[in-house]
Amino acid sequence: MKPWLWLVFFTSAFLIWHSEAEFFTSIGQMTDLIYAEKDLVQSLKEYIRAEEAKLSQIKSWAEKMDVLTSKSTSDPEGYLAHPVNAYKLVKRLNTDWLELENLVLQDTTNGFITNLTIQRQFFPTEEDETGAAKALMRLQDTYKLDPETLSRGNLPGTKYRSSLTVSDCFGMGKTAYNDGDYYHTVLWMEQALKQHDEGEDTTVSKVEILDYLSYAVFQFGDLHRAMELTRRLISLDSTHERAGSNLRYFEKLLEKEREKSSNKTVAATEPVVQSGAYERPLDYLPERDIYEALCRGEGVKMTPRRQKRLFCRYHDGNRNPHLLIAPFKEEDEWDSPHIVRYYDVMSDEEIEKIKQLAKPRLARATVRDPKTGVLTVASYRVSKSSWLEEDDDPVVAKVNQRMQQITGLTVKTAELLQVANYGMGGQYEPHFDFSRKDEPDAFKRLGTGNRVATFLNYMSDVEAGGATVFPDFGAAIWPKKGTAVFWYNLFRSGEGDYRTRHAACPVLVGCKWVSNKWFHERGNEFLRPCGRTEVD
Repeated sequence: MKPWLWLVFFTSAFLIWHSEAEFFTSIGQMTDLIYAEKDLVQSLKEYIRAEEAKLSQIKSWAEKMDVLTSKSTSDPEGYLAHPVNAYKLVKRLNTDWLELENLVLQDTTNGFITNLTIQRQFFPTEEDETGAAKALMRLQDTYKLDPETLSRGNLPGTKYRSSLTVSDCFGMGKTAYNDGDYYHTVLWMEQALKQHDEGEDTTVSKVEILDYLSYAVFQFGDLHRAMELTRRLISLDSTHERAGSNLRYFEKLLEKEREKSSNKTVAATEPVVQSGAYERPLDYLPERDIYEALCRGEGVKMTPRRQKRLFCRYHDGNRNPHLLIAPFKEEDEWDSPHIVRYYDVMSDEEIEKIKQLAKPRLARATVRDPKTGVLTVASYRVSKSSWLEEDDDPVVAKVNQRMQQITGLTVKTAELLQVANYGMGGQYEPHFDFSRKDEPDAFKRLGTGNRVATFLNYMSDVEAGGATVFPDFGAAIWPKKGTAVFWYNLFRSGEGDYRTRHAACPVLVGCKWVSNKWFHERGNEFLRPCGRTEVD
């Protein structure tokens, strides 16, 4: 087996295990759910028609019997004096009412329930619903959207507007609460309460909302507001045991705080919580603020001086015979490190064919654990991907050959063409494409050295979000269908260029498809020879 096949085999085996869930990570696969739901609606309509036909028969029988019993009860003896009436009464009670009973008990749900049972095996899971809720929160944070904006569906570039109900907002808050995320719990429970107070019809009670909200507020150390919300809860339901217990506990804590403050002056360094205003907690990503600002198009360090160093040109791949007649349009996106964009790299037909090949194989994208070397899913990479070989279709070989001609690097030692589709809030947080010195065995199985360069094809336009950003030097590159960007991950010396740490921003509106090729060191020694210094 060829070295790179080991990586693909292991990746595929792992991804298949994860392919049954996590619909939210791929818009491409979520489209199947749209058609499944349409099929269920049709099935439901057929059930309703059958029920209506049955009810129509029952209603007709009831109306006929109403007229008959009104007549018979007005003069029972006179009515029964007629032998035919007497016979029909006996027959009705012995036979006709039994037939009616059978009609009422007739199960018209079989077709619908059978279809629903078949479709249910392909339905999203609770894990999917949780993931979808977290994706909305990720968009909320990255693009600084308040719950009101998201709830009302006021997003840029949207064709079909949709809004969140009280129940939806409450569900978002519960997801955050169950994850120990009290910051988003407060935001979404407040939105649910706001919409409830505005009179929106819902099955969720204010007591339920206040129960979660008061405790989440308490977790931020805002005792006064926690008590205020708890008292409001108790005013609505005086028998709520947990609320009563919490209020007594809050009152004791407040009393202790008062005693403490009366004995000593509060130090000026102690943080003061502004009631109702809570800061988003810090997380594991050191460049979180820079990364998210770039995703919003803020903080891009494209100065006029740098702009003057960027040019457009025709690129013939160092006089590659295949490109002399039809060179590619090349545009500088950044000067150092040098990042270029190529135009018209893939046609619409090629893009659709590659998406068609990739879609059935899409599975949750993985990352390699630097300590164990094992591929695993990660919260910082939310997309679905698949790997395509040249034997899958001539178009794959054609696209691979084109990337080789453009870059002047060999695809013989490159990894397979990876196709990725980003779902709701789909992203890949800041990462390196190359392996660092603390993970020397990352590509050992391949036997082709480190990833020397990245060639990234954009196979769709994105209405909002979805940029490729480089936090280290403040660059943001936006997807354009049919174009591709290229950069080197390693200096000519083989040392990693740590400036190339990059990220795929969450998709706010739209569906993002990309494909990429990672070129490796082996086979490119003479195609990209060493420089005279370590950082050439």
